[in-house]
Amino acid sequence: MEEAQLFFFTFFAALLGVLPPGLVNMTVAKTCVQKGKSNGILVALGASLIVFCQACIAILMAKYIFNHPFVRNMLLRAGLVVFVILAIYFFIMARKKKVKKTKVSKHNSAKSFFTGITIALLNVFPIPYFVVISTAFNAKGGYNYSALSVAVFALAAALGTFTSLYVYVISFLKIEKHTGHFSKYSNYFMAVLMLILVVITLIRIYCY
Repeated sequence: MEEAQLFFFTFFAALLGVLPPGLVNMTVAKTCVQKGKSNGILVALGASLIVFCQACIAILMAKYIFNHPFVRNMLLRAGLVVFVILAIYFFIMARKKKVKKTKVSKHNSAKSFFTGITIALLNVFPIPYFVVISTAFNAKGGYNYSALSVAVFALAAALGTFTSLYVYVISFLKIEKHTGHFSKYSNYFMAVLMLILVVITLIRIYCY
């Protein structure tokens, strides 16, 4: 019963946590529009696989990270550097005059899956987020989760993330007729999004 409660609590927390526009879901949307639904789903699967691993790390390291602000700040600083680099990259890509539409192929499908893995690895926020989720569920203290509880927590986090990303796949398929328009401005949007994440990260580092 406790594992079932943990699953639904974590599933909806992960689902809601990914719904706001962010690095991973916007990458899924962009891939879906440019390369098709199957590639968008593969990006989502790759990202969800990494989220599964991140959730495992988070729940196993919850007590340590919670009691060591230095570790938390180091994770945020690493994220800050990544977001600055990505902001510059997307801005450079946006300045290119032509946006090439990539044809769907087996090679591109595999590439899309690994793109999801790479993007999720660059996104460091899920680890502290899932640390908070795991401690919120276990508010009474005592971080001795069983192996089953860890597996349930990680699976729920991955499934919740994938469900949210799949919503993006379906939503952006509806604007397929406006693919060219979206492709032209998506890199600008991603660059601005990275700058916003830089500001948020700076606030978290110096104000908390």
